[in-house]
Amino acid sequence: MRASSLILNSTRNLTLRSSSVQSHLLRGIHQSQKQEGNHQEEGSSSGYSKWKVFGSVLGGATAVGFALSGDNNRRLAIHAEAPSGELANIIESTGARVEGLKEFSMEEVNKHDSPEKRVWVTYKNGVYDITDFIPLHPGADKLLMAAGGSVEPFWAMYAVHLNNPVIYGMLEKYRIGNLNVSDVAIQAEQNTKDATDPYSTDPSRHKAIIVNSKKPFNGETPLAILTDSFITPTDLFYVRNHLPVPEVDVKDYELEVSGLGVKDLNLSLDELKKFPKHKIVATVQCAGNRRAEMRATRNLKGLEWRGGAIGNAEWAGAKLCDVLKAAGIDENDERLRHVHFEGLDTDPSNSPYGASIPIEKAIDPRGDVLLAYEMNGETLNRDHGYPVRVIVPGVAGARNVKWLGRIYVSDVESDSHWQQNDYKGFNPSTDWDTVDFTKSPAIQDMPVTSSICSPAGGSKVTGGQELTVSGYAWSGGGRAIVRVDLTADGGKTWTQADSLVQDSARHPRHWGWTVWTGKVKIPEGVDSAEVWSKAVDSSYNVQPESFSNIWNLRGVLSNAYCRLKLSVQN
Repeated sequence: MRASSLILNSTRNLTLRSSSVQSHLLRGIHQSQKQEGNHQEEGSSSGYSKWKVFGSVLGGATAVGFALSGDNNRRLAIHAEAPSGELANIIESTGARVEGLKEFSMEEVNKHDSPEKRVWVTYKNGVYDITDFIPLHPGADKLLMAAGGSVEPFWAMYAVHLNNPVIYGMLEKYRIGNLNVSDVAIQAEQNTKDATDPYSTDPSRHKAIIVNSKKPFNGETPLAILTDSFITPTDLFYVRNHLPVPEVDVKDYELEVSGLGVKDLNLSLDELKKFPKHKIVATVQCAGNRRAEMRATRNLKGLEWRGGAIGNAEWAGAKLCDVLKAAGIDENDERLRHVHFEGLDTDPSNSPYGASIPIEKAIDPRGDVLLAYEMNGETLNRDHGYPVRVIVPGVAGARNVKWLGRIYVSDVESDSHWQQNDYKGFNPSTDWDTVDFTKSPAIQDMPVTSSICSPAGGSKVTGGQELTVSGYAWSGGGRAIVRVDLTADGGKTWTQADSLVQDSARHPRHWGWTVWTGKVKIPEGVDSAEVWSKAVDSSYNVQPESFSNIWNLRGVLSNAYCRLKLSVQN
């Protein structure tokens, strides 16, 4: 992984050198707290309340964050290229006992369980007053569940926090004391009992899948094999999970249908299978696919999808519109605006993963929204939503909710975090200081995209000769791919793919991808070359030329030209 960038806030405007990251972090924090006294106990604001801290983990040992001063809106970028050993020291030292800090009992900590009483939490030997951090945390409601207790069980669930030096450093700056030794032992024993890994029952995955995060599991198909088959084998299909994979006993399974303008239904899997069975070939793609290419232009937040967070499968199940008709929906009822989907995967507060789509897509028989129970001719496996998932063809993968437990008809959009505060696009100048998720609509139909899967980036090729290249192209909204343009000389001359393998479905019900192959002539007399691909769909939408003009802070909708860098031998 890349060298880590740690951005730490400091009331002294310190510029840290990589060799002293850990000592400055802990010593500066605790000395400042000694000087200020234990005023947090009395309900006054923390000495750090004027700082807003935002951090994100990009994976492995790569961490990025930044601090913003509320007094003068001045960013302090304290950038340290820290060796992995020093990152380990930060992780190891967080929660360690610090001599000279006040001792607290667990009974005292328990009393501080709300913003009114100030929110205290423990981590190992440390006691922390995180009251002033709660409004800055995107998962504030979940964070409050740890109030007056230990954060460790919650970090087991939200595994992005574990072994993350930025997050550990953020916690340590809110330290107010030590937990007394006897309570540390009790807490450790309790945490061991409670620390049953919520991901321990996740299914096994094929070893070929490239793992981007383990908990929750997120993995993609290697580009080298992605387009070897028009239908992506189930075991090699990318996996995008937000929470632990639920264990569902089909004997107890019921799909709830309810909401505005419909009668309540509770359908077992067998009852769902009594509806007419429909099959479609449809591509599902994560809204953040190809994010790694956008990140190469400018840093951003999100999983490092390289281009393999996409797959093409044959799905079978009941049409959503048929089930809604059975529930008595009136297509002419103007109150109906959205259909919500909730999964059986839940977080510690028992809140499910959720999303919604417009009513127009949901009730249109030609919208082909399926309540799928089969994938590639077989029963859905657990990673892909067993026993039932919704397939919303042409729409961002985030709306294709797995482990479907509830369908709800409404006059408003889903209030799920993933509908309201994620999977939205913004202009390139919007950053984490200025972003307002309420001002941007949730992503639904996906834009046209393409990727070069073969040869691999960095391959050695011969100048002056033709090179065969291949990859995939896809467009959301039921639009087919009509052309894939190729160039190897920076756009001076273009050719196009001479082979387009695709489903026979017509626009606007063409839901599957196109696997393409073409040839380009490699320039002579150069040391390196780039092969570009740009797809054109049946509405003549074309990929944008560069990522710089479509960059956004979450790295979604990453659909600029694919640019394959090659080494040229002459």
